[in-house]
Amino acid sequence: MAALDEAHALLREFPVVDGHNDLPWALRKQAGYDLDALDIAGDQRAHLHTDLPRLRAGGVGAQYWSVYVPCEEPEPVAATLEQIDCVRRLLDRYPAELAPALTAADLETARRDGRIASLMGAEGGHSIANSLGTLRGLYALGVRYMTLTHNDNVDWADSATDEPNVGGLSAFGREVVAEMNRLGMLVDLSHVAATTMRDALDATSAPVVFSHSSARAVCDHPRNIPDDVLERLPANGGVAMVTFVPKFVLQAAVDWTAAADENLRAHGLHHLDTSAEAMKVHRAFEERNPRPVATVSTVADHLDHMREVAGIDHLGIGGDYDGTAFTPDGLNDVSGYPNLLAELLDRGWSKADLAKLTWQNAVRVLGAAEDVARDLQSTRPASLATIEALDGTDGRG
Repeated sequence: MAALDEAHALLREFPVVDGHNDLPWALRKQAGYDLDALDIAGDQRAHLHTDLPRLRAGGVGAQYWSVYVPCEEPEPVAATLEQIDCVRRLLDRYPAELAPALTAADLETARRDGRIASLMGAEGGHSIANSLGTLRGLYALGVRYMTLTHNDNVDWADSATDEPNVGGLSAFGREVVAEMNRLGMLVDLSHVAATTMRDALDATSAPVVFSHSSARAVCDHPRNIPDDVLERLPANGGVAMVTFVPKFVLQAAVDWTAAADENLRAHGLHHLDTSAEAMKVHRAFEERNPRPVATVSTVADHLDHMREVAGIDHLGIGGDYDGTAFTPDGLNDVSGYPNLLAELLDRGWSKADLAKLTWQNAVRVLGAAEDVARDLQSTRPASLATIEALDGTDGRG
């Protein structure tokens, strides 16, 4: 109890900057963006991981709202604009609680005002449809990071969960990174292949982020960060934001998911099938093989390892709430962050360590990207490069 009280006290001074929350997509899927139908001013635990009372209870001071759209979305730019519109409508609806934020200074202002700074991150390079003009448009609308891929490759970058295509970043992919640096948009390396991580670190002139990824040495899933990449963060200045998704943090959950997917395939069903038939097969499998449960301690194990490899100055938190069906015990929703801090205090983490983890590192990395952008904008014009010119492709694979 003493550690939990200490965690709450620390969060009042240095609240959590969370790198990734999929509330906008959950609002689209569950309510067609009807903010009256799912009013987050009240308790929405029956439907969502996220609402304003639980953000307050969890000590969240800044949130990157994901403006995610699926890789297979036929009109990804339009759908991303709808997601941005959703975030803007949330800000208009709850001005006393949510503060629009574009810069590191905006985060500090929101903290002083006692509001939750709200930023946006685009999850997947498919959202720009191979267009640097579209990238600039998203930045102008407030998007402050872009994850280079989601679960599938884009034409210019390989995903962690797809078959290798260009071997990391293509020439156009490197130009995307350069233009993001010039804008001040953070390069997010969650979801990308390890080859893409390394290529992006070679190409970038600004710090990178991993908005919601954990340590591959602790849990061997391709969505996680290999140690050789973590080791490069001090020189780059970037931040790896640990995620809570059980199948990315608990090896038993990785193995269980693989077995469950194979069971579906054995019944002639795709592992992403959510039809009634597929769910019946899946439930029968789960009855025979109970799902492994991650805990607060599971996530803390990742942070201990990541601190050892990358150093305390390069860690953050990206829970992926409302983007996952399952969460660890003790981190069930956005009110759970104090439990993680209490666990880390019990493991000997100092208050100074935790202030860096929750607030200071994430604010610093955004400010550093802004500094790089100011320098680049004085010497480099907006890029007019095309994927056709740089990669010799029409951008359709």
